[in-house]
Amino acid sequence: MHISEGYLPVVHCALWAAVSAPFVLDGARRLNAASSRPELRLRIAAAAGFLLLLTALKLPSVAGSSSHPAGVALAAILLGPRLVPVMALVVLVLQALLLAHGGLTTLGANVFSLGIAGPFTAWGIWRAAQAAGAGRTLAGWAAALVSSIAVYGIASLQLALAFPDPLSGIVGALARFAFVFAWTQVPIAVAEGFLTVAALRLLDRPAAGATLALRQEAS
Repeated sequence: MHISEGYLPVVHCALWAAVSAPFVLDGARRLNAASSRPELRLRIAAAAGFLLLLTALKLPSVAGSSSHPAGVALAAILLGPRLVPVMALVVLVLQALLLAHGGLTTLGANVFSLGIAGPFTAWGIWRAAQAAGAGRTLAGWAAALVSSIAVYGIASLQLALAFPDPLSGIVGALARFAFVFAWTQVPIAVAEGFLTVAALRLLDRPAAGATLALRQEAS
């Protein structure tokens, strides 16, 4: 999700930045440790590239806004969710500076929705689906689908908190913002699930043993 520059009140920008900062610092520490392992570098680069590519897509919404895939499930599945916040920060900064997609003042809010809520949701769905006996294909597809919708759900909540409805308050505003994104995001999330599964099949073959310890640590 890319909330535009200057769209959120300053207090909200500061609060979301404060909430997201510990996750980003933890992710940076973990990314530094993981990148020193040659067998993980390809996966880190591929997951970051997948995230950058999918979130750079800007698809018009039937409700007058725009949407895009979240792209965080692949990184969460391959590397664990705690690495993703710092990856999301880098992607969001590049897109804000080079594509005018999102903003710098809203980085904290955008990192929280895309880099924290999304990957932790994906990881939870991935683990729950596998625990329920689902295969890797179904688990990966479900993780990508639900996390993509979760990113926009959290972004809708962020907007509702900033701009509550005069009559129905935050609940009414949340329903309104979620409605704007839902029409477009649901089919995008379905398609994103298939893309994630295809990428997972390509990348989940080598270095399986090397990533097992990282996954277990992240859980």
